[in-house]
Amino acid sequence: MSGATILIADDDRSIRTVLGQALGRIGHEVRSTGTAANLWRWISEGEGDLVITDVVMPDENGLDLIPRIRKIRPDLRIIVMSAQNTLLTAVRATERGAFEYLPKPFDLKEVVFVVQRALSEAPEPAVTTDHTLPGEEEDLPLIGRSAAMQDIYRVLARLMNTDLTVMVTGESGTGKELVARALHDYGKRRFGPFIAINMAAIPRELIESELFGHEKGAFTGATSRYSGRFEQAEGGTLFLDEIGDMPIEAQTRLLRVLQEGEYTMVGGRSAISTNVRIIAATHRDLGLAVRQGLFREDLYYRLNVVPLRIPPLRERSGDIPELVSHFLSRAETVHAAPKSFAPEAIKRLQRYRWPGNVRELENLVQRLSVLYNEDLISLETVEAELAQSSPGSTGEAGSSEESLSDAVERHLRTYFSAHHEGLPAPGLYGRVLHEMERPLITLALEATRGNQVRAAALLGLNRNTLRKKIGELDIDVVRGVK
Repeated sequence: MSGATILIADDDRSIRTVLGQALGRIGHEVRSTGTAANLWRWISEGEGDLVITDVVMPDENGLDLIPRIRKIRPDLRIIVMSAQNTLLTAVRATERGAFEYLPKPFDLKEVVFVVQRALSEAPEPAVTTDHTLPGEEEDLPLIGRSAAMQDIYRVLARLMNTDLTVMVTGESGTGKELVARALHDYGKRRFGPFIAINMAAIPRELIESELFGHEKGAFTGATSRYSGRFEQAEGGTLFLDEIGDMPIEAQTRLLRVLQEGEYTMVGGRSAISTNVRIIAATHRDLGLAVRQGLFREDLYYRLNVVPLRIPPLRERSGDIPELVSHFLSRAETVHAAPKSFAPEAIKRLQRYRWPGNVRELENLVQRLSVLYNEDLISLETVEAELAQSSPGSTGEAGSSEESLSDAVERHLRTYFSAHHEGLPAPGLYGRVLHEMERPLITLALEATRGNQVRAAALLGLNRNTLRKKIGELDIDVVRGVK
């Protein structure tokens, strides 16, 4: 829609000016105010084709205004902007019927894009689900106001009241289960159970029984009927953690549940209908697992309906001060005296690479809270703890682990320093390649359980080339199978 009338409510004059100029340049008429009362008067008089409102205003909370607007003008699109950049703000805006939530400071181009989308998309039926949400700001499961976290909050807010299957990916310690719990606790299934199962922690032969349950006498030791995780999660959410470790046999049965909405207990004969929301998580590259034949492609696409990547902590170091404050407050309520970190100590934490991500940071803060008497935790104390937790590493940010090239360079530097009287013997290039090939091929064979076809595909080699190298390097294929 061109030439629309846009109503802006924000108590910051500079924001009103910037938005007014940007939207005016693309042909829209803009009316702006610093109070919710003026905005409500304009809307109740039938003015405006679109609303952009701040949350915190001097006379009323912008979120509280949304249900009233939706009641008298259900087709009027509302864009919410806020400097209270938390998950709860995004969820509340979406729950009350906002078209979009934008965190401050905002990208002006993004605001213009969202405005154009709001004016051009066909109106949807008015659905407002203003339930009582659990928790307050200080109890939120996800902490951080970085751009990366804002993107996650906005996606989560859109997913809360759907039953779409979500695949959460990210390194260990990034908070994948926290994301799953947030989807459950703030979604329409919040009054149902949340059941989590870690595929990597359960013996392969027991996974099907754990998931689908078993009848009495189904196998040796099955002395009574057991209700599996699907039955336990009925009406709620089932979180399948480390889904990449699920055996192929169990993958086949899980696929049937996702396709048909029913399952059969181990040893059972009748199908059982199920009503659960599935959220899966993994730190593995499932696309690679599919190509290696270790994960079913059809199941991958059934689970990966909405992919959601959780960034490692090194990609959102700006959130570290807030995370530290959160973990310190939690430690105070349990076992520690009030403490704080010196500014230079916080900056050091922001430079650290955090291979264990948020979990590692939480453990560090808890440890410092208990073991040290100082009220102000110094840079020296932090340095000592980081050196102890990551011996032999500078700990500087850059990668979650030492890269292969860094490891090779470190090894070669050691090798050269051992020959300080002169250069190593000629032929070094060939010897290094030879030393790299043997462990690389051995590990590929271990990963594929000795299957040379899969190992060749993993390495990007022709099968005959791999077989030739196995012979040249005298690699014991049978010994490599574990």
